[in-house]
Amino acid sequence: MNLSSLSLFPGLNKKKQQFAVIGLGRFGRAACQALHQAGQEVLGTDIDEKRVAEVVNNQWAAHALQLDSTDPMALKEAGIYEFDTVIIAIGNYLQESIITTLNVKEAGVATVVAKASSEVHGKLLKRVGADQVVFPENEAGYALARALTKPSILDRFELDPQHSIVEIVIPEDFHNKSIGELQLRSRYGLNVLAICGDRKFNVNPSPDLKLQKGAVMVVIGETKAIDELPL
Repeated sequence: MNLSSLSLFPGLNKKKQQFAVIGLGRFGRAACQALHQAGQEVLGTDIDEKRVAEVVNNQWAAHALQLDSTDPMALKEAGIYEFDTVIIAIGNYLQESIITTLNVKEAGVATVVAKASSEVHGKLLKRVGADQVVFPENEAGYALARALTKPSILDRFELDPQHSIVEIVIPEDFHNKSIGELQLRSRYGLNVLAICGDRKFNVNPSPDLKLQKGAVMVVIGETKAIDELPL
């Protein structure tokens, strides 16, 4: 079972969205691939012709083109301002990143997500209008640390910086104890969304349900509380 296959939010992805990814380094290419594979409309752009050609040749996006994103007219002619979401993936070039973010926000793009290489860079991106700032290197480091220290957590979906939905292998400490007995809600502030065992999927399980080690449960709550579970 994988969180990506759970229909926890039916209808969320019914409408195909349009994404533009500016900057086709490793982070930008990964964003293009993931969005394209999810069936979204994706345009990748970069000032480097070789990077654009790589995306086209590997079919990592529906469209890709070369342009200078610091030039507002080039962005307009490419139709970037008409996209639902623009991802600025030029994290290692601070000036170009900030100017591009300013360009697309001033043109009225609804959602702008920008990659930052440092805390100061992130603050500057917020100042010029970025709706969301991401730190891929930091997040990858945290994800690795969690995977090494909490191997029972199979998958994690962060709702926001404080809350997550996680898929957990039920540990020995929980074996043959009911959800109510474990007091997950009162002790940790967590709610059990589903239990999966013996190929059976139990959504919104009863508090009287006894858990079996090795089965899988999906819980929602504060990320800090989830990390405090005896896993």
